[in-house]
Amino acid sequence: MKKLRFTLFFASSLAALCCINSAALGQSSKYYEVRVYHPTPGKYAAIVDRFRQYTTKLFEKHGMENIGYWTPTDTSRQELVYILAYPSKAARDTSWKHFGADPAWREVVAKTEANGKLVSKVDSYFMTESDLSPAIKLKKKSPMRTFELRTYTAQPDKLPNLLSRFRDHTRKLFTKHGMENIAYWVTAEKEGVQPKLVYILAHPSEAEGKANFDLFRKDPKWEKVKAESEKDGPLTVKVESLYMKPTDYSPLQ
Repeated sequence: MKKLRFTLFFASSLAALCCINSAALGQSSKYYEVRVYHPTPGKYAAIVDRFRQYTTKLFEKHGMENIGYWTPTDTSRQELVYILAYPSKAARDTSWKHFGADPAWREVVAKTEANGKLVSKVDSYFMTESDLSPAIKLKKKSPMRTFELRTYTAQPDKLPNLLSRFRDHTRKLFTKHGMENIAYWVTAEKEGVQPKLVYILAHPSEAEGKANFDLFRKDPKWEKVKAESEKDGPLTVKVESLYMKPTDYSPLQ
Protein backbone atom coordinates (compact mmCIF):
# COMPACT_ATOMS: atom_id res chain seq x y z
CA MET A 1 0.00 0.00 0.00
CA LYS A 2 2.84 2.40 0.89
CA LYS A 3 4.53 1.59 -2.40
CA LEU A 4 1.31 2.30 -4.30
CA ARG A 5 0.82 5.64 -2.50
CA PHE A 6 4.42 6.64 -3.29
CA THR A 7 3.96 5.71 -6.96
CA LEU A 8 0.78 7.77 -7.23
CA PHE A 9 2.40 10.71 -5.45
CA PHE A 10 5.45 10.55 -7.73
CA ALA A 11 3.27 10.37 -10.85
CA SER A 12 1.09 13.31 -9.81
CA SER A 13 4.14 15.38 -8.86
CA LEU A 14 5.79 14.65 -12.18
CA ALA A 15 2.63 15.65 -14.05
CA ALA A 16 2.42 18.90 -12.12
CA LEU A 17 6.09 19.64 -12.81
CA CYS A 18 5.55 19.06 -16.52
CA CYS A 19 2.65 21.50 -16.49
CA ILE A 20 4.76 24.11 -14.69
CA ASN A 21 7.62 23.68 -17.16
CA SER A 22 5.24 23.92 -20.10
CA ALA A 23 3.70 27.12 -18.75
CA ALA A 24 7.15 28.59 -18.12
CA LEU A 25 8.03 27.98 -21.76
CA GLY A 26 4.83 29.66 -22.89
CA GLN A 27 3.59 26.43 -24.40
CA SER A 28 -0.05 25.42 -24.61
CA SER A 29 -1.77 22.15 -25.39
CA LYS A 30 -4.60 24.00 -27.15
CA TYR A 31 -5.52 23.20 -30.71
CA TYR A 32 -5.87 26.22 -32.99
CA GLU A 33 -7.69 26.80 -36.25
CA VAL A 34 -7.27 29.60 -38.76
CA ARG A 35 -10.38 30.15 -40.87
CA VAL A 36 -10.62 32.48 -43.87
CA TYR A 37 -14.09 33.36 -45.17
CA HIS A 38 -14.54 34.48 -48.76
CA PRO A 39 -17.96 36.16 -49.05
CA THR A 40 -20.28 35.93 -52.00
CA PRO A 41 -20.32 39.13 -54.11
CA GLY A 42 -21.81 42.06 -52.22
CA LYS A 43 -22.02 40.18 -48.91
CA TYR A 44 -18.72 41.19 -47.27
CA ALA A 45 -20.24 43.60 -44.74
CA ALA A 46 -23.04 41.15 -44.00
CA ILE A 47 -20.72 38.26 -43.10
CA VAL A 48 -18.56 40.52 -40.91
CA ASP A 49 -21.71 41.75 -39.16
CA ARG A 50 -23.11 38.25 -38.67
CA PHE A 51 -20.06 37.38 -36.63
CA ARG A 52 -20.48 40.62 -34.66
CA GLN A 53 -24.11 39.96 -33.78
CA TYR A 54 -24.38 36.20 -33.52
CA THR A 55 -21.57 33.84 -34.47
CA THR A 56 -18.91 34.71 -31.89
CA LYS A 57 -21.43 34.29 -29.06
CA LEU A 58 -22.55 30.90 -30.38
CA PHE A 59 -18.93 29.79 -30.71
CA GLU A 60 -18.43 30.58 -27.02
CA LYS A 61 -21.63 28.74 -26.15
CA HIS A 62 -20.18 25.60 -27.73
CA GLY A 63 -16.78 25.79 -26.07
CA MET A 64 -14.81 27.50 -28.83
CA GLU A 65 -12.43 30.28 -27.76
CA ASN A 66 -12.41 33.40 -29.91
CA ILE A 67 -8.80 34.54 -30.35
CA GLY A 68 -8.94 37.20 -33.05
CA TYR A 69 -10.94 38.48 -36.02
CA TRP A 70 -9.34 40.54 -38.78
CA THR A 71 -9.89 41.96 -42.24
CA PRO A 72 -6.98 42.57 -44.65
CA THR A 73 -5.67 46.14 -44.91
CA ASP A 74 -5.66 45.59 -48.68
CA THR A 75 -9.33 46.37 -49.29
CA SER A 76 -9.28 44.52 -52.62
CA ARG A 77 -9.06 41.33 -50.54
CA GLN A 78 -12.56 40.94 -49.17
CA GLU A 79 -11.89 38.26 -46.57
CA LEU A 80 -12.60 37.67 -42.92
CA VAL A 81 -9.70 35.96 -41.14
CA TYR A 82 -10.14 34.54 -37.67
CA ILE A 83 -8.52 32.17 -35.20
CA LEU A 84 -10.26 29.86 -32.75
CA ALA A 85 -8.77 27.73 -29.98
CA TYR A 86 -10.00 24.40 -28.63
CA PRO A 87 -8.87 22.06 -25.85
CA SER A 88 -8.09 19.36 -28.45
CA LYS A 89 -8.82 18.17 -31.99
CA ALA A 90 -11.59 15.91 -30.68
CA ALA A 91 -13.13 18.82 -28.75
CA ARG A 92 -12.98 20.92 -31.91
CA ASP A 93 -14.92 18.36 -33.93
CA THR A 94 -17.53 17.95 -31.19
CA SER A 95 -17.98 21.71 -30.81
CA TRP A 96 -18.53 22.25 -34.52
CA LYS A 97 -20.99 19.37 -34.67
CA HIS A 98 -23.06 20.86 -31.84
CA PHE A 99 -22.75 24.38 -33.26
CA GLY A 100 -24.01 23.27 -36.68
CA ALA A 101 -26.99 21.49 -35.12
CA ASP A 102 -27.91 24.31 -32.73
CA PRO A 103 -31.45 25.59 -33.52
CA ALA A 104 -30.28 29.11 -32.63
CA TRP A 105 -27.59 28.93 -35.33
CA ARG A 106 -30.01 27.54 -37.89
CA GLU A 107 -32.35 30.41 -37.12
CA VAL A 108 -29.50 32.91 -37.65
CA VAL A 109 -28.63 31.33 -41.01
CA ALA A 110 -32.23 31.44 -42.17
CA LYS A 111 -32.54 35.08 -41.14
CA THR A 112 -29.22 36.33 -42.54
CA GLU A 113 -29.37 34.31 -45.76
CA ALA A 114 -32.96 35.07 -46.73
CA ASN A 115 -31.60 36.83 -49.84
CA GLY A 116 -28.82 34.39 -50.61
CA LYS A 117 -25.74 32.73 -49.10
CA LEU A 118 -23.14 34.95 -47.46
CA VAL A 119 -20.06 32.75 -47.92
CA SER A 120 -18.73 31.31 -51.16
CA LYS A 121 -15.69 29.50 -49.73
CA VAL A 122 -13.99 28.77 -46.40
CA ASP A 123 -10.26 27.99 -46.12
CA SER A 124 -9.12 26.35 -42.90
CA TYR A 125 -5.94 24.97 -41.38
CA PHE A 126 -4.93 23.72 -37.95
CA MET A 127 -2.01 24.60 -35.70
CA THR A 128 -0.39 23.85 -32.36
CA GLU A 129 1.42 26.43 -30.28
CA SER A 130 5.20 26.50 -30.65
CA ASP A 131 7.56 26.83 -27.70
CA LEU A 132 8.70 30.02 -29.45
CA SER A 133 5.42 31.66 -28.56
CA PRO A 134 4.92 34.06 -25.68
CA ALA A 135 1.77 33.44 -23.67
CA ILE A 136 -1.07 34.63 -25.90
CA LYS A 137 -2.76 37.59 -24.22
CA LEU A 138 -6.16 38.62 -25.52
CA LYS A 139 -5.91 42.34 -24.94
CA LYS A 140 -7.17 45.45 -26.66
CA LYS A 141 -5.03 48.51 -27.24
CA SER A 142 -6.11 52.00 -28.21
CA PRO A 143 -5.54 52.94 -30.93
CA MET A 144 -6.00 49.51 -32.47
CA ARG A 145 -2.81 47.87 -33.65
CA THR A 146 -2.17 46.51 -37.12
CA PHE A 147 -1.40 42.79 -37.17
CA GLU A 148 0.72 40.84 -39.59
CA LEU A 149 0.12 37.15 -40.22
CA ARG A 150 3.29 35.54 -41.57
CA THR A 151 3.58 31.99 -42.91
CA TYR A 152 6.94 30.34 -43.61
CA THR A 153 7.32 27.27 -45.79
CA ALA A 154 10.70 25.77 -44.88
CA GLN A 155 13.07 23.96 -47.20
CA PRO A 156 12.78 20.16 -46.86
CA ASP A 157 14.01 19.08 -43.40
CA LYS A 158 14.96 22.67 -42.52
CA LEU A 159 12.09 23.53 -40.17
CA PRO A 160 14.15 22.71 -37.03
CA ASN A 161 16.90 25.07 -38.25
CA LEU A 162 14.35 27.80 -38.94
CA LEU A 163 12.77 27.42 -35.51
CA SER A 164 16.20 27.54 -33.87
CA ARG A 165 17.02 30.77 -35.68
CA PHE A 166 13.79 32.34 -34.44
CA ARG A 167 14.37 31.00 -30.94
CA ASP A 168 17.96 32.25 -30.66
CA HIS A 169 17.91 35.45 -32.70
CA THR A 170 14.93 36.55 -34.80
CA ARG A 171 12.37 37.27 -32.09
CA LYS A 172 14.82 39.42 -30.12
CA LEU A 173 15.68 41.41 -33.25
CA PHE A 174 11.98 41.90 -33.99
CA THR A 175 11.57 43.41 -30.52
CA LYS A 176 14.66 45.57 -31.02
CA HIS A 177 13.09 47.03 -34.14
CA GLY A 178 9.70 47.82 -32.62
CA MET A 179 7.76 44.72 -33.67
CA GLU A 180 5.65 42.93 -31.05
CA ASN A 181 5.73 39.13 -30.98
CA ILE A 182 2.11 38.00 -30.46
CA ALA A 183 2.07 34.23 -31.11
CA TYR A 184 3.95 31.46 -32.88
CA TRP A 185 2.50 28.17 -34.15
CA VAL A 186 3.37 25.22 -36.36
CA THR A 187 0.73 23.77 -38.64
CA ALA A 188 -0.75 20.33 -38.07
CA GLU A 189 -0.08 18.32 -41.23
CA LYS A 190 -0.68 14.77 -42.36
CA GLU A 191 2.12 12.27 -41.77
CA GLY A 192 5.13 12.84 -43.97
CA VAL A 193 4.38 16.53 -44.64
CA GLN A 194 6.66 19.11 -43.03
CA PRO A 195 4.71 21.66 -40.95
CA LYS A 196 4.84 25.38 -41.66
CA LEU A 197 5.74 28.12 -39.21
CA VAL A 198 2.90 30.61 -38.68
CA TYR A 199 3.21 33.67 -36.48
CA ILE A 200 1.62 37.04 -35.79
CA LEU A 201 3.36 40.36 -35.18
CA ALA A 202 1.73 43.61 -34.09
CA HIS A 203 2.67 47.06 -35.44
CA PRO A 204 1.36 50.57 -34.80
CA SER A 205 0.44 50.70 -38.51
CA GLU A 206 1.17 48.87 -41.76
CA ALA A 207 3.58 51.61 -42.86
CA GLU A 208 5.53 51.40 -39.60
CA GLY A 209 5.55 47.60 -39.80
CA LYS A 210 7.11 47.68 -43.26
CA ALA A 211 9.60 50.38 -42.25
CA ASN A 212 10.64 48.39 -39.17
CA PHE A 213 11.08 45.24 -41.25
CA ASP A 214 13.39 47.16 -43.57
CA LEU A 215 15.49 48.22 -40.58
CA PHE A 216 15.50 44.64 -39.31
CA ARG A 217 16.74 43.29 -42.64
CA LYS A 218 19.56 45.86 -42.75
CA ASP A 219 20.66 45.22 -39.16
CA PRO A 220 24.32 43.97 -39.25
CA LYS A 221 23.52 41.42 -36.54
CA TRP A 222 20.67 39.97 -38.64
CA GLU A 223 22.85 39.92 -41.74
CA LYS A 224 25.44 37.92 -39.82
CA VAL A 225 22.87 35.52 -38.33
CA LYS A 226 21.25 34.96 -41.71
CA ALA A 227 24.57 34.30 -43.43
CA GLU A 228 25.73 31.84 -40.77
CA SER A 229 22.41 29.98 -40.62
CA GLU A 230 22.22 29.69 -44.41
CA LYS A 231 25.79 28.64 -45.17
CA ASP A 232 24.38 25.34 -46.49
CA GLY A 233 21.51 27.00 -48.35
CA PRO A 234 18.33 29.01 -47.65
CA LEU A 235 16.04 27.83 -44.85
CA THR A 236 12.78 28.86 -46.53
CA VAL A 237 11.04 28.16 -49.82
CA LYS A 238 8.35 30.81 -49.39
CA VAL A 239 7.37 33.57 -46.98
CA GLU A 240 3.82 34.94 -47.02
CA SER A 241 2.70 38.12 -45.27
CA LEU A 242 -0.79 39.48 -44.67
CA TYR A 243 -1.38 42.83 -42.95
CA MET A 244 -4.71 42.94 -41.11
CA LYS A 245 -6.87 45.26 -39.03
CA PRO A 246 -8.86 43.79 -36.13
CA THR A 247 -12.63 44.00 -36.22
CA ASP A 248 -14.32 45.94 -33.43
CA TYR A 249 -15.37 42.63 -31.82
CA SER A 250 -11.95 40.92 -31.97
CA PRO A 251 -10.67 39.89 -28.51
CA LEU A 252 -7.16 40.67 -29.79
CA GLN A 253 -6.82 44.30 -30.94
